[in-house]
Amino acid sequence: MRLTTKGRYAVTAMLDLALNQDVGPISLADISERQGISLSYLEQLFSKLRRQKLVTSVRGPGGGYRLGRASQDISIADVVDAVSESLDATRCQGKEGCQQGEVCLTHHLWQDLSLQIHDFLSDISLADLVSRRDIQAVNLRQNRYLREGRSDIDETNTIAASQV
Repeated sequence: MRLTTKGRYAVTAMLDLALNQDVGPISLADISERQGISLSYLEQLFSKLRRQKLVTSVRGPGGGYRLGRASQDISIADVVDAVSESLDATRCQGKEGCQQGEVCLTHHLWQDLSLQIHDFLSDISLADLVSRRDIQAVNLRQNRYLREGRSDIDETNTIAASQV
């Protein structure tokens, strides 16, 4: 079981937004450059995040996105759930048909693990992550690179929009 790119990038983008919200609305282009995530991929993710009211858009010059709620009121599980990401560790996607249509021997173990992971992510807010010094240090470096016009932040993370 693993969290896919969609969930990881949604969390990364929302954390970027939370870290930089003091300067006003944040453009997806800035998030894209800082985090090495393609702009078209971010547009698709933010469409889902907007539908769940986790972000709001600001139109016009200087527009961009803001958090839809206070950062302490947005859990990591909220973000993952908003982009329809599954944290299911079972082979049957929780439908109890893992072994010729029946529950397998370890179904309940993996189902319990999935619930534990979701509960863990529900207990972590964006504010919790924003308050971490290690995360703040990375954000400062990324913003410095953005101001200097460097595009080498992490180009290996850039993905095609077709992978959504």
